[in-house]
Amino acid sequence: MPKKTLTVTRSKPGDTIVDSDTKVLEDYKAEPGETAYVFFHTVPFEGSVGLINLLTATRIQRKGYKLTVYLFGPGVLLGAANRGYPAVGQEGFPGHLNFNKQLQTLLNEGATIYVCRFAMAALYGMREEDLMEGLIPLHPNDLLDCMIKAHREHALVLNTWTV
Repeated sequence: MPKKTLTVTRSKPGDTIVDSDTKVLEDYKAEPGETAYVFFHTVPFEGSVGLINLLTATRIQRKGYKLTVYLFGPGVLLGAANRGYPAVGQEGFPGHLNFNKQLQTLLNEGATIYVCRFAMAALYGMREEDLMEGLIPLHPNDLLDCMIKAHREHALVLNTWTV
């Protein structure tokens, strides 16, 4: 077995191991009237995609875009109002309610959030009363019309799928 020939100082909390200050691209902001749509077809807690999309949507909104979020397929589960343990609204572990908290942030900051009724009822047995207050349930045919609307507005569109 080869002998170790390189010795480096071990990093410690607070050390920076990459340049986190230098931004290369311009910090773009929305121009007046610009819109953005984020479509979510993702399974909560099955990876980071749902949370990353919510954080990205929040960043898009804070850049000045009029934001619309559409939850469909397993993405409807992101908007469940009854999440919590041992009681609704309580975190069973740190970050347990991150989806609900980030959706609430988007609502508080003016986003419109749609949820597919088909996925709610047919796939997950969710009622409209099971959604967070402020989320808007839509007919499944509205998904395509929302995408057409985004296209006609020449909107910024993020469309992510996970299965």
